[in-house]
Amino acid sequence: MEDAPAWGIEPVPPRLRVLGLLDQGLLWSNLGVSLLVLVAGTYLVPALSLPEAFLAIALGGLIGNAMLGAAAMIGADARVPAMVLMRVPLGQRGSWLPTVLNAAQCVGWAIFELLIIATAVAALSDELFGFRAQWLWTLVFGTVALALALLGPIGFVRKFVRKFAVWAVLASLVYLTWWALDGAGFGPLWEQEGEGGSSVLDGIDLVVAITVSWIPLAADYTRFARDRASAFWGTAGGYFLAGTWLWLLGAILFFSRDVTDPAALPVAVAAGGIGAILALVAVTVDETDEAFANAYSAAVSLQNLAPRLPQRLLVVVVSGVATVGALTIDLLSYESFLLMLGSFFVPLFGVLLADWIAAGLHYREQEIFAGPAVRWGMVAAWIAGFAVYQRLHPVGPSWWTDAIGAAVDLGVGATLPSFVVSLALGLAVATLGRRRF
Repeated sequence: MEDAPAWGIEPVPPRLRVLGLLDQGLLWSNLGVSLLVLVAGTYLVPALSLPEAFLAIALGGLIGNAMLGAAAMIGADARVPAMVLMRVPLGQRGSWLPTVLNAAQCVGWAIFELLIIATAVAALSDELFGFRAQWLWTLVFGTVALALALLGPIGFVRKFVRKFAVWAVLASLVYLTWWALDGAGFGPLWEQEGEGGSSVLDGIDLVVAITVSWIPLAADYTRFARDRASAFWGTAGGYFLAGTWLWLLGAILFFSRDVTDPAALPVAVAAGGIGAILALVAVTVDETDEAFANAYSAAVSLQNLAPRLPQRLLVVVVSGVATVGALTIDLLSYESFLLMLGSFFVPLFGVLLADWIAAGLHYREQEIFAGPAVRWGMVAAWIAGFAVYQRLHPVGPSWWTDAIGAAVDLGVGATLPSFVVSLALGLAVATLGRRRF
């Protein structure tokens, strides 16, 4: 069976719908293993106690992965990339705006991932061998991400995840979990009270927000799923298991090893001996799958604008831009801009889900490729959801947040209200006249 590394925007034919429940579960659990998620777990504590953090992680994981699984299921149903899928709710040309935004955020996050990987490995090599050579590690892992992206989703699962990543990462996480708890004792950590300043609802919103950041990419991979059920359960279940593990481990590491940022993690682990070092190396190498996903999805998204451009060429260009960016850009100054872009995609999923429900839980090929130019009512529902998000939690450059003003705190975060507003408005528009807007 061919790996179809360069399948374009046309619906995936039955012969290439080969990724079953296990394949989807392995793919998304692998994507769920991330140093960024591990470090994000430290943000929940010490404001929350460990029991409160565990509750926020569990509830946030269930909510976020239900949304992610639904997006994956819609992608498996339509069998086209995520941004091509947006032609239905927003219109043929209406899909161009989210396409540009998604390509921009994918390139940005690919740069960010390469920076995180190179920084972590450079810190580790400095601790062990006395040299950093961060530029060298950036080139090495940029090349690895390019090679993985050229494999395509099927090849990535079969040639990388199944044969190497799943076993190395599983063993590494087991070891790192033991290392995090060794000598600390789980009982004392569990009984330690939180310091306050944050709530379980705030923690839930953070977990949901990071989980649903994958929604704009989900269909790019689940279009190769065998059926809708395997796409939903493989995606939601795989990411939930891996993500929950990393969130919990991050919260524990804060208390037991005082780990609070990616650069500090290698130094702390290196003190734990050769086993801990090997475990960290495996997790760090696996981090390249995050860069792979962003590079591949950026290329596939751009094909929604220019279907005739070769996908392989786009993958090479995007990977090259990400590598050069990681070598030259201080992305910390751009992180706020990337977060602002991310706030567009929760309400975007709301209008997609609303339209899919109104369409009878199924999209026909004609609806995807022969719909109206712009569906203004659905575009308005999307922008309204974005406005709600920004009003509740302004994110972006300082000039943007200054213009919006202070956040309106309802005590439930911004992710879920933004989604609910766009979903409700989208359902109203679709119910009143799905093809007249």
